[in-house]
Amino acid sequence: MKNKIKEVEAQALAEIASAPNETGAVEALRVKYLGRKGVITELFKKMAELTAAEKPEAGQLLNSLKNTVTKATDEKLSSVSEAGDIAGDKVDVTLPGILASSGHVHPIAKTISEICDIFISLGFMVVEGPEIETEHYNFETLNIPLEHPSRDAFDTFYLKSKSGKYLLRSHTSPVQTRFMEKNKPPFSIIVPGKVFRPDATDASHSFMFHQIEGLAVSDKIKFSDLKGVLSIFAKQMFGRGTRMRFRPSFFPFTEPSAEVDISCILCSGPSGTRAASGEGRRCSLCGGKGWLEILGSGMVNPKVFEAVGYNPAKFTGFAFGMGVERIAILKYGITDIRMFFENDMRFLKQF
Repeated sequence: MKNKIKEVEAQALAEIASAPNETGAVEALRVKYLGRKGVITELFKKMAELTAAEKPEAGQLLNSLKNTVTKATDEKLSSVSEAGDIAGDKVDVTLPGILASSGHVHPIAKTISEICDIFISLGFMVVEGPEIETEHYNFETLNIPLEHPSRDAFDTFYLKSKSGKYLLRSHTSPVQTRFMEKNKPPFSIIVPGKVFRPDATDASHSFMFHQIEGLAVSDKIKFSDLKGVLSIFAKQMFGRGTRMRFRPSFFPFTEPSAEVDISCILCSGPSGTRAASGEGRRCSLCGGKGWLEILGSGMVNPKVFEAVGYNPAKFTGFAFGMGVERIAILKYGITDIRMFFENDMRFLKQF
């Protein structure tokens, strides 16, 4: 084995030294000696045939051989000049260069950035949290106990763990209670991030999507504050002429709760000029209703405050949550949520 190693080393170094100044030629020698089926790899395999007493010395010599050949090929590659390639007619320097294509911001990332910028201008702070959550934060601190019927819609993908029951979060709301446990009012935060639900994938649903939650807490927050903040957001996101309405709804973590709609951005809503001309009745976006649902909102439920150690008699707050894909679909006229995740460059290059 020792003689074979010395023989291979002498042969490899001689071939590398005499190799032409071409990258391809040196790479071929690298593969010949150092590749997965190379000469040195085959020598390592023959270690199994040696006795226990012979293996240590042989292993040391083989490692030394590998390092020597690797160093020799690296030095040869570094000495291969562009002049050598040009001399070998490998490069035509008179040809025009190929410009690298510039990247594009993904429409989801772009929408998250736009939304965050609006709320930052209103005094909100961006906060992030873990995507793997406990049942305590994902459900219980948000007034969703085990027997609560709304839990069926939020039950998501559970993970096996010896240290407890974990799951992929079904909304970004757990970050709110995590933040409240460590901070005292007043504050205003927004929480962007991925969420996961066991939904069947179709044109309007995905098992993974993005949300942005908002939370503001102080000793004098009112529902009118929520309406004012969301009104500013809607006008800056969809245009100054955007109108907004609140519809009573139910969420375990807010009371009272409301769904928020904006006037249709295609037909201008039920009293818009395009709707008045009859175009709204055949609008493909709102189906003639004149309104588009964009988010859920409400005043923070006192039970959520109790779960994080706040005095609900002293503090009030509002919360809201929106699906980023929903906002992007409406803003950019996208027809299928799956297009965001297919990595089709024909689609992505539009943004």
